[in-house]
Amino acid sequence: MMENVDEETTNLLPKSSSEADEKKEELGFWMRIRDPTNFFHRCIVLFFMCFLSFGSYFCFDNPTALHRQFTRDLNISESSYMLLYSWYSWPTVVLCFFGGFIIDRVVGVRMGSIYCCLFLLVGQVVFATGTFYNSLVAMCAGRFLFGIGGETLAVAQNTYSVQWFAGKELNFVFGLQLSMARIGSTVNMNVMIPVYNSLSSYVSKPLAISLFIAAATCLFSLLCALILGWLDARAHRILRHRELPSDGDDVTTGGGDVIKFSDVAKFNLQLWLIFLICVTYYIGIFVFIGMATILFEEKFGFSPTQATAVNSIVYLLSAPLSPIFGAIVDRMGRHITCVCVASSLGLFSHLLMAVTLLNPWISMVLLGISYSLVACALWPMVAYLVPKHQLCTAYGLMQSIQNLGMAVMSILAGIILDKYGLFYLQLTFLSFLSVSVMLSLLLGIVDARRESNLNISAKRRQSIENSTSSAAYDRDVNNYEALQS
Repeated sequence: MMENVDEETTNLLPKSSSEADEKKEELGFWMRIRDPTNFFHRCIVLFFMCFLSFGSYFCFDNPTALHRQFTRDLNISESSYMLLYSWYSWPTVVLCFFGGFIIDRVVGVRMGSIYCCLFLLVGQVVFATGTFYNSLVAMCAGRFLFGIGGETLAVAQNTYSVQWFAGKELNFVFGLQLSMARIGSTVNMNVMIPVYNSLSSYVSKPLAISLFIAAATCLFSLLCALILGWLDARAHRILRHRELPSDGDDVTTGGGDVIKFSDVAKFNLQLWLIFLICVTYYIGIFVFIGMATILFEEKFGFSPTQATAVNSIVYLLSAPLSPIFGAIVDRMGRHITCVCVASSLGLFSHLLMAVTLLNPWISMVLLGISYSLVACALWPMVAYLVPKHQLCTAYGLMQSIQNLGMAVMSILAGIILDKYGLFYLQLTFLSFLSVSVMLSLLLGIVDARRESNLNISAKRRQSIENSTSSAAYDRDVNNYEALQS
């Protein structure tokens, strides 16, 4: 098995720890940074991992940034406008789960990421083409394709994060990758209207041309997927020779474990509660943001530009706050407590906007803090409950359930707004966030009774992981010695 190791692998990753220490003394910074276990090398990987979904986040909210332009230029109703979000969400109700399963079982996370970015690019181009010809069917088809790529890409991105950073800075990485990706959303919110206004002086269909220009960000995401796939394949090739060899099994993939559909039925109650918290909480974030500019203009008297600016504050705040909160959760632990606090803060923010005339900047700042904390505390908990070979499937199912809720609510929100007005729409969001708070409390109770260690301190988790790793290493050594004898 070892005779095929190339020179790069031999130089970078000597077999014994003593040889490794001696070798690192001889290598310069450039050689050390090529080692996949090196901190700076992992920072390079993290850069491309963070921007992997940049195009997805930038283009997802193109309709929000150009809300008035869509309804005015294309002469469509609010219900028709919300179809652009429901057709994004509907396919991913099923395909996101199956996409995660296929990544786990068939194509792997590298090729899965590349395929998803291709779907993003094609979907955005079809969407822009539909806008150019004023075809709602083509626009929805484009959002359909875009949704297949966007949500499954998030599954692959989460899996990449766990594979590279589990047991190190996982919560920080989840926060940082959200932060960097949401820069795409923030740039979209603040750039698309100026782009539209600039184009309107030169072209007859500035809305469609603006969307074609936005497709360039999807091309950037595809480039990141290609580079990240190469880096991950290189690291896999190098690191597998550091592990104890057995009869052809790759120890870095859990000894060849393969996901089966029946494994989904074995997911525990804690995991299903996390899924439900996810869907009820994010309805109060994403669906709300998709319609919030109308609230700010009609209730608070903001201009379209001001409404777009205040609507972007959630994503803008997540850029600096998510990695900070992630680092705090890494050091503190207590994931369920953080989710409870964040859900309660989101509920309070919506309550202020529903029953007071307080400047919505304050409420949206609170909502941004809530959103940033949930991203760091909620999503990493999945990795604590399922083995690595089931990660894409678990994250895919989580995304599917979230998108089912968002697809249904995108339609209902448009209907509620058209028929009953803003106040009843705000009460709807308040109801979902109230359920999110109650589910978070229930998760804490179930976690304490079943001792699943989701709400333990970071110090306690590190102690458990160290003892588990030691036991697993001893078992692998014994198995290897038995095979040799």
